[in-house]
Amino acid sequence: MPQTAWLWYNKASPSHRAAMNAPAAESAPRLPGARQPPSSRLMVAIVLTLVALLTGGCASLPDHLAGPPSRAIEASVETTLGRIAKLSQPDPDLSGFRLMPGGDSALSARLELARRATRSLDVQYYHIENDATGRYFLRTLRDAAQRGVRVRLLLDDLYTAGEDALLLGLAATPNLELRLFNPFPVRHERLAWRFAASLLNFDRVHRRMHNKLFIADGAMAVAGGRNIGGRYFTQSSGENFIDLDTFVAGALLPRLGQLFDQYWNSPYVVPIERVAQTRLARDALQRQFEEMTAAPGTPEPRRPAPNDLLGYGPIVEDLDAGQLRLTWSTAEAYADSPERVVGKTASYGGVPLLDVDSVRYNVVESMRRSRQDVTMTSPYLIPGEAGLEVMRQARQRGVAISLVTNSLAATDEPLVHTAYRRYRLEMLRMGVELHEISSYRTRRSVRLGIFGSAMGRLHAKTAVIDRRTLFVGSMNFDPRSDSINTEIGLFIHSPELAQQALKLVELLKQQGAWRLQLTEDGSGLEWQSNDPDGMLLRQQEPDSGFWERLLLELLAPLTPESLL
Repeated sequence: MPQTAWLWYNKASPSHRAAMNAPAAESAPRLPGARQPPSSRLMVAIVLTLVALLTGGCASLPDHLAGPPSRAIEASVETTLGRIAKLSQPDPDLSGFRLMPGGDSALSARLELARRATRSLDVQYYHIENDATGRYFLRTLRDAAQRGVRVRLLLDDLYTAGEDALLLGLAATPNLELRLFNPFPVRHERLAWRFAASLLNFDRVHRRMHNKLFIADGAMAVAGGRNIGGRYFTQSSGENFIDLDTFVAGALLPRLGQLFDQYWNSPYVVPIERVAQTRLARDALQRQFEEMTAAPGTPEPRRPAPNDLLGYGPIVEDLDAGQLRLTWSTAEAYADSPERVVGKTASYGGVPLLDVDSVRYNVVESMRRSRQDVTMTSPYLIPGEAGLEVMRQARQRGVAISLVTNSLAATDEPLVHTAYRRYRLEMLRMGVELHEISSYRTRRSVRLGIFGSAMGRLHAKTAVIDRRTLFVGSMNFDPRSDSINTEIGLFIHSPELAQQALKLVELLKQQGAWRLQLTEDGSGLEWQSNDPDGMLLRQQEPDSGFWERLLLELLAPLTPESLL
């Protein structure tokens, strides 16, 4: 099987890897299936690809599929959300923020905004899972559209394999339009088939929209690292992500609307009806969606906790009171150009230019200008030689650098780990503080989240610069976020919010992470942590098995870092 397609197969979520290998349900919602052994999954993927190579591999989309343009609706005091936002804003030039480390609160904020919106919902996500949480979220959007709210839902097409029936049913709702970013030319129910049928267009179809943004009535928004699914909001019994979103109101909202429009009106964004076929009439599609999202398969999510790690209650309390308790400051928002889908970069007279509006550029520039310290969390950390040079220059200026990422046992992308580990020794030797999330310790931590027996994985993408500026967004510190996927990010200039983010990171280090250090001779690594039972020290990848480590040793030389 071509290595690039195989990499995508392994980067899929467990439910989507199962969906690649098992037929989709014909009538009932497709729920995550049981895992197959890795060898079985790989063999099925190879067979699918070989068959597809014999039957196609050159499918492409016709031109002129983009939908009619539309624009974000500006906030108005005639709407409840607009009026609350206006009354809460102390200065027209300031934006208000509330960090949301708790998954249940972050989900509740989105659902409450959808329920209270009266004019518009602009929703953009990389992945909405077909689980109880994802279906409830989609049903809430459907309900808003039925009330007369204009709903624009933009999804990346990577993880929609096997979901056309659900999505077409949603798109049949009046007042709701669903568009796909960079759609595959073949609407097969298995992701491996989609890639195999597009091999001659692989440079296009492997470029994905990783953005996450939710805007209600042009007045309030949620942005950050979370996709939509149970495991992003601590609703899962299998694994849950440690993540961070921010609630937003105020001066930044028009800019967020512009960034959404930049994608919505892009020629690389297509209404789902123009690429997905169905023989059902609109009313039949609506009934189908109702059946697929009805109880008991789509129960209401768990209510949020009274207070999160920062001491905040759910945002619904503020909305009920008619006054937002936010931290107000100046801020900027950036998003990569959707033209990345065709590999287009900024240039002048054929000479490449720095893309000053890209998320990665602005994160790196913030690091270059740092004078005191940089603290960063990234679930997938592959600095590359350019990233190492930025760190090296910062360390030469006396800047302290602290990085938190996933360990081998905690990551859901083990192939990414093979590339990350190539840089660990060099980062430690230049004095970078490096921490890796422990799946074992997150399970034992009471404060990090409602994990119980579930595994905790890092998914937050943040950076705190000089304890004054906070970055929160969708960008990982890896090559894919640098130049292949598109990302969105907010830069908030607030010592108070920066301190809150540092508090969360420090808690994560203390209760859920290993600290890496060099061995006494400087040639190897050790993992150290403070545990309630005493000091723990490991000489190899902690919490991982022998066969897992051996497999990665064999795969490491074959892993193309530029595609991870």
